[in-house]
Amino acid sequence: MPEPLQDDVAPVTVTASEVVFDGAIWNVRRDSFEYNGASITREYLDHPGAVAVLALDEHDRVLLIKQYRHPTGLRGWELPAGLLDVSGEHALIGAQRELAEEADVVASDWALLTEFYTSPGGSNEAIRVYLARGVSAVPAFARTEEEADIELRWVSLDDCVDAVLARRVENPILIVGILAAHVAKSRGWSTLAPADLPWPRHPLNRHVTA
Repeated sequence: MPEPLQDDVAPVTVTASEVVFDGAIWNVRRDSFEYNGASITREYLDHPGAVAVLALDEHDRVLLIKQYRHPTGLRGWELPAGLLDVSGEHALIGAQRELAEEADVVASDWALLTEFYTSPGGSNEAIRVYLARGVSAVPAFARTEEEADIELRWVSLDDCVDAVLARRVENPILIVGILAAHVAKSRGWSTLAPADLPWPRHPLNRHVTA
């Protein structure tokens, strides 16, 4: 019987590490490390990590936001999400903050839906997606810049799945979150994990230096 599929943390020792581009939001880092008997150097986007929230109401509708993203030039549909850029803030608290700031709602019931790396060949950006239920409205947050014209919409989970499969939406966090929720629902939500589950694969927890 083969073992279940699971990613393994590689025992790699980083021998040198430097920031080669210090950006306004994230940096580019150059690491040298030993692997398979070779000394290798790679550059990658050094990201603080992020959280996203799939808020689901009693009618199985998902709360989506539409927002402008400059690299693609699109106003695309997304899940409420944000960077983990507040020092010492727990990922769950960050997710709760982002839901209130981007979608003007809070939730009473939180669980971990899924987590993933967005582009493991060139970035250490790790995302946690939470399922939030028991949703209620709060006063609107004063949003600025790209968030100033955020559009909110409640969409049935089934319609979200249709939009993903028809390639009408392209945000990867939305795609992963929607499909994960669809499958989790079909399994009676048995795949959910506690919202405060430790996150050992977050970039801040896994970086090893000599």
